[in-house]
Amino acid sequence: MAAEIKIDPMHQFQIDTLFGQATAGSPFLFTNSALWMLIVLGSVWLFMMGGLKRQLVPGRWQVAVEGVTNFVTDMLDTNVGPEGKKYVPWVFTIFIFILFANLMGMMPFGIIPGVHPFTVTSQFTVTGVMAIISFSIVLIVGFWKHGFHFFSLFVPHGTPKPMIPFIFLVELLSFLVRPFSLALRLFVAMIAGHILVKVFAYFIIQGIQAGTPMSLGISALSFLFIAGVSALELLVCAIQAYVFALLTSLYINDAEHLH
Repeated sequence: MAAEIKIDPMHQFQIDTLFGQATAGSPFLFTNSALWMLIVLGSVWLFMMGGLKRQLVPGRWQVAVEGVTNFVTDMLDTNVGPEGKKYVPWVFTIFIFILFANLMGMMPFGIIPGVHPFTVTSQFTVTGVMAIISFSIVLIVGFWKHGFHFFSLFVPHGTPKPMIPFIFLVELLSFLVRPFSLALRLFVAMIAGHILVKVFAYFIIQGIQAGTPMSLGISALSFLFIAGVSALELLVCAIQAYVFALLTSLYINDAEHLH
């Protein structure tokens, strides 16, 4: 009888040390998370370099790069206005990084022996750092441009005077939760889809091991579920990158115009 294979759906998110040792003199480690972050950055660099040839008749690669750039530029122009142009570098950076990181985690690199793909956006520290930077930009711009008048953002127009203290506290709390919700949304979306795929993969293996007609049918059904979930995950990869960039641009708009 074949040995039972157990699948740990959370193992794919474990950060492992590839080389290096934490010592008093050198506390830095090179992990699988760092490796795949470098792979994502390298992929983004190749994508951008291949599309910046500035040919008179643009090829498909150049059209793709210009399309992504124009997409982010139009997003900021729509949500922030003319002032949004100076924020294009940051919003474009987080959009393209999240998009590539999400898609890289969905690629079937696991079929190569010894290769274990890692989705860096499934780590709350990664999404949290990006959210904190976006939130810091909002705070810096808000106070730099408006001073203490920035606090008027937390008192909507037309608020009755007796309700101002209560509404101010509610709006302030909602504002302070923004970076947490921004980071958590992307983190949860990535980790949930990967866990679901892993669970269905476990059903497939268990069904094949059992060898009964019913278990084989469950395996076939699980395979169809994996195909459907994977297709949905590819869509979620793009949607989450867009949502992160969109919310960042909306928060920047609040800092610019105090809406």
